[in-house]
Amino acid sequence: MKKLINTTAEILNESLDGFAAAHADIVRLGPERKYVCRKTLRAGKVGLLSGGGSGHEPLHAGFVGVGMLDAACPGQVFTAPTPDQMVAAAQAVDTGAGCLFIVKNYEGDIMNFEMAAEMCDRNVATIVTNDDVAVENSLYTTGRRGVAGTLIVEKIVGAAAETLRPIADLKALGENVNRQTRSMGVALTSCTVPAAGTPTFQIEPDQIEMGVGIHGEPGRRRVALRPAREIVDELITAIVGDLPDRKRDEIILLINGFGGTPAMELYLVYDNARSLLAKHGLQVTRSLVGNYVTSLEMAGCSITVCLADAEMLRLWDAPVHTAGLRWGM
Repeated sequence: MKKLINTTAEILNESLDGFAAAHADIVRLGPERKYVCRKTLRAGKVGLLSGGGSGHEPLHAGFVGVGMLDAACPGQVFTAPTPDQMVAAAQAVDTGAGCLFIVKNYEGDIMNFEMAAEMCDRNVATIVTNDDVAVENSLYTTGRRGVAGTLIVEKIVGAAAETLRPIADLKALGENVNRQTRSMGVALTSCTVPAAGTPTFQIEPDQIEMGVGIHGEPGRRRVALRPAREIVDELITAIVGDLPDRKRDEIILLINGFGGTPAMELYLVYDNARSLLAKHGLQVTRSLVGNYVTSLEMAGCSITVCLADAEMLRLWDAPVHTAGLRWGM
């Protein structure tokens, strides 16, 4: 295992210290590193809180700031944060309008966020993201996994929260965005969790994993490496075939790298995906390409499609200023 670390025990602590120092104009680190939160909070605004295992950066701490999250709770690598982290974060960012938890559909995350909601002596609501079409159940979930579509939910709900909308409206909005969003990924290589020291899964040099999860969980099937267009076609076909009944044809398209794929390849995937989506009658009106919901150094990517109405597009375009995403400021 070759990684730029000092000790496996301190990798997360040192990374969080570096992140908070590098982005001190946007965020601050909570006591005992339990959470990352916005440097300046806004009175009367619903606090948006997310989190999950580390190793997916910039998700979630990288999306803390104006127009997105108010706080993020980082667990150990690929391990859910603890309820006390979430309770502390909620206490830190609740300015009187309550807190909305945005939770990816993994059993550990769901269980701990539910416990935190019960422990909080404040108004709390929850949105669960489950955009992955690859499998209905996996090692870590009951039902579909929450993956890169979580970013789209956080961005749109975050923009709406800046207008001081009430918590019930934000919850309904986020659940609707999640219903309109579908994702699927492909892995070319495994990743290595520092504490484990060995690859999460074994895959031959000429194989790929179709439908892989963001922790390296198995997908639909393992197949021989093929040209990118054929891989993208399979992903798009699965996504489009699972979209809800269309009331619109405008979409947000996210091509998300897993950490080990260069931008040149991600833009190639975008080009292939855009033309294939057009053949399905879907018009890409907003785009995002890059490493946003990663799996350490895993090579591969995911494709996310969100059927977007006028309100969702307006909120997507609204200003955002975070470490990992920023425009319009």
